Amino acid sequence: MKHNGRESAAGSRCTPIVLGAALSALAATAAFGTSEWPNWRGPDRNGYSAHTGLPTEWSHDGETERNVVWKLPLPDRSGSTPIVVGKRLFLNVAEGDDLFLWLVDADSGEVVWRRKVAGGNRFQRKHNMSSPSPVTDGERVWVLTGTGVLQAYDFEGNQLWARELEQDYGAFGLNHGYGSSALLWRNVLFVPVLHGMKTDDPSYLLAIDADSGETIWRQERPTDARTESPDAYITPALVESGDGHVLVLNGGDVATGHDPGSGRELWRVEGFNPRDSPMYRVVASPVASGDLVFVPTRVSPMKALRLGGGGDPEILWETDRGPDVPTPATDGETLYLLRDNGLLSRLDAATGEPVWENQRLAPGTYSASLLVADGKVYATNEDGVTTVVRDGPEFEILATNEVQGFTLSSLGVAPGRLYLRTASFLYCIAEPGG
Repeated sequence: MKHNGRESAAGSRCTPIVLGAALSALAATAAFGTSEWPNWRGPDRNGYSAHTGLPTEWSHDGETERNVVWKLPLPDRSGSTPIVVGKRLFLNVAEGDDLFLWLVDADSGEVVWRRKVAGGNRFQRKHNMSSPSPVTDGERVWVLTGTGVLQAYDFEGNQLWARELEQDYGAFGLNHGYGSSALLWRNVLFVPVLHGMKTDDPSYLLAIDADSGETIWRQERPTDARTESPDAYITPALVESGDGHVLVLNGGDVATGHDPGSGRELWRVEGFNPRDSPMYRVVASPVASGDLVFVPTRVSPMKALRLGGGGDPEILWETDRGPDVPTPATDGETLYLLRDNGLLSRLDAATGEPVWENQRLAPGTYSASLLVADGKVYATNEDGVTTVVRDGPEFEILATNEVQGFTLSSLGVAPGRLYLRTASFLYCIAEPGG
C-alpha cells in the first residue's frame, strides 16, 4: 500500500468488475421519498423530516397510556433507530447472546419475521452489539452489527448475502464497542471503522457493493491521535461539493473528505483536539445540508465547513459548546445542538450566531439525536423522557412526555406517527386518528 501521511491505496477484495457495476448503479438509483425513514437520520440524513400531523403529547406509566397506538415488548436495550418504509418497520435487536433483524408490521406492531444475524452479543460500556441502525432502499434492507457482521435481506426475509468484516480486516478495537451505522448512497454502502484504543490496526473506510456485498475499495485513514482518541462511533456525511459529492468523516482528531468513487482522501481539517487529549473519542456524526457540513468532536471545538468545487473547505465558524453524543440537526438555515446534559441551542447555520442557546430541557442524560419535524424539535433522554420544543425563534417547551425504559435510540418517523424505542418497548405514538 502507498502511504503519504494522508491516504493509502484501495485494499482487498476490490475488482474492476465490481467497481464498474457499482459506479453504474450510482447514476441509476432514484432518490428516496419523504414518506420513508430509511436510515437513522432520515431521507436527507440531517435529522429533519417533512412529515406533518406528528404527536406533541404522549405517556405510558405502566398502567395508563396516552396517544400510544401500540407497544411491542423488546428483550433488551439498543442504540439502533427504527427504520420505516411503507408499512414495514425494521429493528436491529439484541436478544441474549444473539443479534436479530426484526420486521414489524407498522400498523399492528406485530413481528412479521425475525432473522438471526449473528451470535457474540455482549454488553460493552453503555450499549451492546445491536447499536448500528439498519438501512433500506425500499426493496432491500442491510443490517450491520457491532461484531462486524453485515448482511442483506429482501423484504420477505431471504438473506441475499453476508459478510464478516472482522474476519476480513481484523477485530474492531474501540473502547466502547463498535456503534457506527452504514451510509447507503446510490447502491453503495459506506462503512467506517475508526478505532485505535484496543488495536494497532489502521482505521479505514469501506465501500461495499449493495447488490453483491463485495468490497469496491478500502481506504485507510491514518491519524496521529493516541490512546482512545482514534475511536469514533460516527456515520459519514454526504456533502455537495461543486457538481459532485464528498464523504466527510470525523474522528481521530481530524475531519477528512473522501471521493465516494475511490475513497481517496481529498482534504483534511485538523484542530479538533486542541489540547491533545488522549481520551477524545468522537460519538456525534457530521451532519450536512447542501455544501455545508457541521463537524462535532468531543464538545469543543465543533466546526462549520463549506465545501467548494475543489481544494480545502472553508471554515465558516466554530464553537466550544458543541455536542458530545447527540448528533445535531440542520436544514442548512438553522442548526440545533443538544448537549448531553439537556441544554438545547438554536443557531444560524451560516454564521453560528445563537438565536437562543443553552435552554434547559427535562433533567437527564441525552444520547439520542435530535429530530426536527412538524414545527417541533424532539429531544429524548436516557430515561425515556422526550421534551418537545417549538421550532422557532423563541424558545418554548410544548410538552414533556414520559414512557418506560432506558433509551439510547433516536426517533423513527412515519406520516402522523413517531416510533420511540426503549429497552422495554417499541412505541408507536400518534394523535387520535393518526
